[in-house]
Amino acid sequence: MKPKIAIIGAGASGLMVAEHLSAYDVDICVYEQMPSAGRKILWAGKTGLNVSHAEPMTAFVGRYTPSDWLTPFLQVCDNAWVVDWLTRLGIETYVGSSGRIFPVQMKASAFLRAWLRRLMARGVQIFYRHECLGVDGNAVRFAHDGAEFEQTFDAIVLACGGGSYQRLGATGTWQAWLSDDELTPLYASNVGVVRSWSPYMEKFFGKPLKRVGLWTEGEPASQGDIIITHYGMESGLIYKYNKAMRACHDGIRVYLDLLPDKSPDDIAKIFAKNKKQSLNNILRKIGLDDIKIALIRECTHRADWANHERMTSFVKCLPTMFDGFRPMDEAISTGGGVKRSALTDELQLKSNPAVFVCGEMLDFDAPTGGYLLTACFATGQAVGRGVAHLLKLQPIKAS
Repeated sequence: MKPKIAIIGAGASGLMVAEHLSAYDVDICVYEQMPSAGRKILWAGKTGLNVSHAEPMTAFVGRYTPSDWLTPFLQVCDNAWVVDWLTRLGIETYVGSSGRIFPVQMKASAFLRAWLRRLMARGVQIFYRHECLGVDGNAVRFAHDGAEFEQTFDAIVLACGGGSYQRLGATGTWQAWLSDDELTPLYASNVGVVRSWSPYMEKFFGKPLKRVGLWTEGEPASQGDIIITHYGMESGLIYKYNKAMRACHDGIRVYLDLLPDKSPDDIAKIFAKNKKQSLNNILRKIGLDDIKIALIRECTHRADWANHERMTSFVKCLPTMFDGFRPMDEAISTGGGVKRSALTDELQLKSNPAVFVCGEMLDFDAPTGGYLLTACFATGQAVGRGVAHLLKLQPIKAS
C-alpha cells in the first residue's frame, strides 16, 4: 500500500506540504476543522494579497526573529521562487512601490481556487469539518459530525496556524498536544497598541495621522501613517515596532515626529513670529492638521503650552505612552510556538519522529509585508522534503 500522510490544517503551510508531496507516490489527506480551506489567506487578501517582498534576500532573511532559523528554508524558497511558483499556477504578480509583491488580480480567491484545483487534480484529498483532538505516536484523533474516531498514518504534519483570529480556524488548541518545554507561549504580533484617550479625542477615532516619524529607544525612526482608534493606535508603522515595544519597561513609550519634513529651526521661527497668537493658530501655521494638534495637546501638560521652546521640541519629538497591546485574537499573527530545540533541522518533532511542524506554529516572528506568508510556503516545502526523506518516497513517474 502507498504511504499515507495526514496534514492537519488547510492553510498556506499545510497546502504547501501537500503541494510538495503531490509529486510522490503517496496518499495525502488534508484535514481542516473549518468548512473551507485557506480562510486566513482569503482574509489577508481582502485588500490585495501580499505574497512576498522583493527586497534582496540578505535583508529579507533578517526580518525574522530569530533571524537565522528560517534562513536555510527561505534560501530554497525565496521571493523569486514564490513569484515563479505563482506564475506556474497561472497567477501573475507585480511589485508595488513599497517592494511588496501582489497578484495582478489583487484577489486571494482566484489564487486559492487555482491552487486547490491543482492539488485535487494531483489526488490530494481534503476533509473539511474534521477537528484534530490530539496526536499519539502515529495516530490522530478526530471529531467529525458529532463522532470521534482515530486513524493511523505513516507521517503526520501539524500545520494548525498560530493563535490569532480564531474565527478563521487558528485556535491554538494544539499547544495542549505538546509538553511545556517544547513550547514558547504564543503572543500577539503585528497588533495595535492600547491607550485610554480623553473624551476630546473621540471625534478623531478612525482618522489617520498622515506622514509621521516614529521610533523607540534604541531603534531608528521610520515614517508612515498611523490610525487613531478608540483603543489606541494601529497601522503597519505600529506593527513594525511591536518587538521594540515589547522590550519596553514600565509601559510602552514611543516618540513621534509630527512634521518629519520640517526642521526644529523652521518651527521655532514660526513660533517666534506668531507668539501673540493662540497655540492652535501657531500650530496650524507650522503645518499641523487638527488631528496632530489634538494629539500634541493630549500628550503634553497644559503648563507647557505657553512655552514655545518646549512645544517646538514636542512637534519634532512627542513622547507617547501606551498601556499594552490589543488581544492576541485581534493580531494579524502570533509569535511563539514550537521551539527550535524541540525540532530537527527538517522540522521533525524530536519527541515523536512521526510528526512534523510548519508554518505559524513554529516559534518565530515576522513583520507584515509578505514575510509571514513566504515563511509558511518555505517551511511547508521544507516539511514536504523532510517527510519524503523519512518515508523514502518515490517520485511519480511521468507517463
